[in-house]
Formats: sequence, structure tokens, C-alpha cells
Amino acid sequence: MEFIKKETTDGVGIITLNRPEVYNSFHIPMAKEVQAALDKFEQDETIRAIILTAEGKGFCAGQDLKEATAKGGPSIGEIVETTYNPIIHKLRTIEKPIIGAINGVAAGAGANIALACDITFASTKASFIQSFSSIGLVPDSGGTFFLPRLIGMQRAAAHMFLADKFSAEKAKEIGMIYEVVEHEELFTTCLEFAKNLAQRPTKGIGLTKRALNLALTNDLATQLGVEKELQIEAANTYDNKEGIAAFLEKRKPEFKGN
Repeated sequence: MEFIKKETTDGVGIITLNRPEVYNSFHIPMAKEVQAALDKFEQDETIRAIILTAEGKGFCAGQDLKEATAKGGPSIGEIVETTYNPIIHKLRTIEKPIIGAINGVAAGAGANIALACDITFASTKASFIQSFSSIGLVPDSGGTFFLPRLIGMQRAAAHMFLADKFSAEKAKEIGMIYEVVEHEELFTTCLEFAKNLAQRPTKGIGLTKRALNLALTNDLATQLGVEKELQIEAANTYDNKEGIAAFLEKRKPEFKGN
């Protein structure tokens, strides 16, 4: 990997964006590496949780404008289709918990990638900005889908129209992210959190993630049916049987993620 770092520890897969000289802005080669790493972690049964983070002062400044404006380079449609849409799709459909560890500014597509993670932590030095309107563009990377659902239509519209920067503390206050931690403690906090998740019944967590995704567009009657079917599937897992046995035997369960 040339533009990211990929590592594993204690059942956790870690993807680190590694173009700090350009605040980890995306070009197609880095996007392909992120997609390949996500695919690898999805297929690896020993990986039961994933962390997405970045090197340097910024998490991700969005699109590398040099690529977007290069003569003979990819069109904006090609960039969205080959870079951002596949990443957002993978973040939402991989049935393993994905933790965002936002170490610095997350702008444009970078902000929306942070929102697409299942649970997002941000450092006290992080900030978020829907920067698209500053150059006359429309939010992509799922921003118009996730942000109104997280903070409401009015707030989402204001942030997208104005492209105003706001702090990690404000992002937590309005329900956009899960938690804010001291900058120096961000990665350690996220790693311990992910390790804890990796020891839990991650097959059931994956099914829960599927249910949450479907709940974004289903009506109540449809969602009740989804819950029933997924509950049947979860009840047939090893982890469900182990959890019940451990409860009855008054011991700590040993989940396997299947």
C-alpha cells in the first residue's frame, strides 16, 4: 500500500489514510487502496471490527483538486463513481462495526466519510466542514443522506449552504458524532473500543447494522418484519447459544463472531 497503512491487532483491522502532505485528500489511487483494504477486512474472519483514521494534522480534506482539474484527468462523475460511492457503500454494508477515529479537519467528502462510519470518535483538534458550496458543488459521499438524519434537515441545510466549520464538541452536541476525546488519547481510546467490540457477538452486531441500514428507508410494518427475520437468523448463531449458556452458568461468554 502506497497511500494508506493497513494493519491488524487483536481482531481489529486498522486503515490509516497516509497522504498527510495534502491533508489526506483523495485521489483515485488512494481510494482504490482503501476499497481493497475494506474488502480484505470484510473477507478475513479473524477481523471483527475496523478502525478508519489518518496520519498528520488532518483526517481528510476531501477531493484532491489537482486530480479533479488535471487536463485529461477523470471527470467529476468518474471521481464520484470510482472513489466515493464504493467507499460509502462498503462502510455501510460490511457487516462488522466500523469506527471512525477523526484526528483533525474532516472537510467535504472527508466529513461525509466520517459520518458513514458506524460509530465516530473525534479528537479535540478535529473539526468538520461541508465545504462543497465554497466551490459551487453539491455534497456527495452520502452527505445529503446521512447528515439530515443525524442532525435534522434545517441544521444540515445551513451547514451545507454556508460551508461553516464547526468543532468536534459542537458535532457531538448536535448528535453528529458519538464522542470527543483528547487528541493524544484518540487512537488508544478507539482501539480499546474496537477491541471490546471485536470480543462481542459480532455476527449479531452485523445483523443489527443491516437492520439499522434498512430502517433508514423502511416504514414501521416493513421494519418489524425485518427485525423478525434477522432475529431468527441471530437465534441460530453460535454466539446466541453461547450467550445464553454463559448467562445460565453465571460465567463470562466467549463469543466467536458466528
